[in-house]
Amino acid sequence: MWHNVRLLNAISNTFFAIFILAVGAGVIGWLIQKPVYALQTVRVQSADGKELKHVNALTVRNIALPNVKGNFFTVDLNDVRAAFETVPWVREASVRREWPDKLIVSLEEYEPLGVWGNAGQLISTKGDLFTVNMAEAEEDYDLLKFGGPEGSEKEALNRYKEFCKQFAGIHLVPKEVMLSDRYAWSVRLDNGMKVEFGREKNQDTMNRLMNSLLKAYPQLAQKAANGIESIDMRYPNGVALKVKGTLSASNIKQDSVAL
Repeated sequence: MWHNVRLLNAISNTFFAIFILAVGAGVIGWLIQKPVYALQTVRVQSADGKELKHVNALTVRNIALPNVKGNFFTVDLNDVRAAFETVPWVREASVRREWPDKLIVSLEEYEPLGVWGNAGQLISTKGDLFTVNMAEAEEDYDLLKFGGPEGSEKEALNRYKEFCKQFAGIHLVPKEVMLSDRYAWSVRLDNGMKVEFGREKNQDTMNRLMNSLLKAYPQLAQKAANGIESIDMRYPNGVALKVKGTLSASNIKQDSVAL
């Protein structure tokens, strides 16, 4: 082997290349640790360009910034993102570098829609559950009420949106949407009336019940001079009606009304 000039040159060139790479890595490592590359600014902004409503400098300084480690080159952007996503009201964060000493953090805040269950959680307009200062949320938002089995948040949100469209036809607005542990739906409207729909046996169940209700409601409302307290749609050929006071027409029973 020692008489093979070509092989010796190849080995020599290989070791020289390794040496150059090692020196280069050392130089780069030394350079990126220089104070000139220390992070000087972390700019926090809204992801949609609007003003952040709930995230402020104090919460960022106390919760997120202590977890920002390293300089412009060595900071782990995933760690920074995770740190900002622990800040109350932050749904999602994205982080990027800006030469030579800045981090730009874009935040998406939760937009609460209502209270979920009795555990002090809120449900967002995107169907996420989150926990913040409830007093702050109640002060800034007109919160609805939701509830359901674990994992049913998105389903409840979609049902709420459908109820909004359907009840708009009789000028009513859902204020409470509940899905029981037996997966039975109920809704309370802005006039105080509660409607029990029961379990959704198939895709057509809710549409059929809603159509029946929307068709009968004007007549029922007219007969119940003091308002309707509740309507139970869980009957095959009619509804159970509970009114406030007495009905104005003797030919409609308070206990049961046929569709």
